[in-house]
Amino acid sequence: AIYALGGGVLGDVWRPEQRGRSLGLYMLIPLLGAAVGPILGGFIVEGTSWRWIFWSTSILQGVMIIGSLPLFFETHSPTILRKKAEHLRKITGDPRYYTEEDVLALGRSVSWVLMRSLSRPMRLLLFHPIVQIQACLSAFSYGILYLVLSTFSDLYTQQYYESISISGLHYIAICVGEVAGAEIGGPLMDYIFSKMKRHADGVAVPEFRVPLMIPGAILTPVGLFIYGWAAQRHMHWLVVDVGAAMLSFGMQIGGQAMQAYVIDTYPHHTSSASAASQFLRSMTAFGFPLFAPTMYAALGYGWGNSLLAFVAIGIMIPAPLFIWLYGPKLRTRAPSSY
Repeated sequence: AIYALGGGVLGDVWRPEQRGRSLGLYMLIPLLGAAVGPILGGFIVEGTSWRWIFWSTSILQGVMIIGSLPLFFETHSPTILRKKAEHLRKITGDPRYYTEEDVLALGRSVSWVLMRSLSRPMRLLLFHPIVQIQACLSAFSYGILYLVLSTFSDLYTQQYYESISISGLHYIAICVGEVAGAEIGGPLMDYIFSKMKRHADGVAVPEFRVPLMIPGAILTPVGLFIYGWAAQRHMHWLVVDVGAAMLSFGMQIGGQAMQAYVIDTYPHHTSSASAASQFLRSMTAFGFPLFAPTMYAALGYGWGNSLLAFVAIGIMIPAPLFIWLYGPKLRTRAPSSY
């Protein structure tokens, strides 16, 4: 639920010119948590037991949920407008106050409106090419991230003969890449967007987010190559960590640019578009780590990561070019997202 709703809130609160900074900070937290978790988990397991991994995260989540209740307010503009129209109808007695969503739901039952809302993510995933492209790219990057996260500690314990706690410290490299991607990519995205908007005489289109996807698409396979072959040749651990940092950096800047493109394309149904993407991301986060041990056992780290890098080249490099050329046509021909 958090992944699905977070992007929608960002689209409601931040202006398009600030999209990069807001997305950089938002995406940094869950990705950073996925990388920091194994570091903390290694020390928790050695100092207490594996059960405290779950107890500690549950306690933190409970505190965060309780703290959010008095601080969070409704940000969805159609919902705010609908409540305002209801209030005006009530105090004035004038039925002419209504919104576009009121008209769309006119004469419909509550169950129909509810099913329409619940089915929206899957309808977007099935019938909207932009959501399909974003979901596939995001799912592939997410699968690679979790593949690396699930095998990174094993590499250092089995190949470099380090302890569990020390091997967990290498996840700092992934953290560094993600922090750098957020802190550099976010402001850079805003700068590119504002500059292209000025050149277009103040007219902004979602395709202005695409240029930042290209360096992300290049750095991701480069990071996979460096990480894989450095591990295969048992080179110094710093070289392996540099490859992992470059990999996470590329995925961070490319992912947040694509997320910004979807927010700009679906301003009123950003959460549904994010939910469609999260569906595939969850599948790859579950599936990729399952075949990782077999893949590395059969191909080694060098050719195993090279295989992923070649797939990344075939998927991630053509996608920005396709969106830049055909994105406007796809947006105009897309069916209603209601």
